[in-house]
Amino acid sequence: MRLENQALLLFLPPIVLGTHSMLTSLRAPTEPLMVHNAVDPKPRSQPTLSVGAVAYLNTKPLIFGLEDRLVGFANLHLALPSQLASQMQERRLDIGLIPVVEFLRNRKDYRLISDAGIACRGPVWSVRILFRVPPEQVLSLGTDEGSRTSVALSQVLLASRFGRLPELVPFPIDSEPKDCPADAVLVIGDRAMNPERFRSDFFFDWDLGEQWFLETGLPFVFAMWVARNSDLDDPRIIESLEASRDEGCRNVDAII
Repeated sequence: MRLENQALLLFLPPIVLGTHSMLTSLRAPTEPLMVHNAVDPKPRSQPTLSVGAVAYLNTKPLIFGLEDRLVGFANLHLALPSQLASQMQERRLDIGLIPVVEFLRNRKDYRLISDAGIACRGPVWSVRILFRVPPEQVLSLGTDEGSRTSVALSQVLLASRFGRLPELVPFPIDSEPKDCPADAVLVIGDRAMNPERFRSDFFFDWDLGEQWFLETGLPFVFAMWVARNSDLDDPRIIESLEASRDEGCRNVDAII
């Protein structure tokens, strides 16, 4: 199947890119969906497994019907990507759809448990840098607190093209990009899918999936399902993740 420059779910056997399923009609919401106060996953005293996923539109096909499939042996917890990464490290999650950069940083402790992930080949729509100045003049970058992989990707692209790393400026998830004083601001998730709403404050933007593809000719993986090496003896988890992914891809129109 020919890969087009649209947002997609890329199914990944460990290490090697494999088959894929494209979201050909994913549309940006008219208003951004925000996660202000994510609910904590289960206390460690409970016997059920805790599964964490990203609370953004581009994750919905991966978790379609998943909560019902997990009844009786696991619960589903939604949060920001950076929160999921921290909760995995703190052992408050057993399984998580975590930023790929966190998997790479903790490869000795984590393992892939599914061939599904969030990825793109070309524009991703949901990860952007908004510029107040031309990209080559950026000295400071506001970083969305919800992201870790996208922060790393931004640094790689800016350093590769212009030979310097910008100063990183914290950017709270519940604040507006225009309130961040940096030369450029990274935004992720649902609010990044409607860049026109930022035009009065930023004159230009990069879609990071598109910029990565222009730079390398390769797809980019943002998040992957992982578990700690010592966890996950229950095969129902993997079966549930795969069934939800497959059903979600068949029901994209209903999801959006």
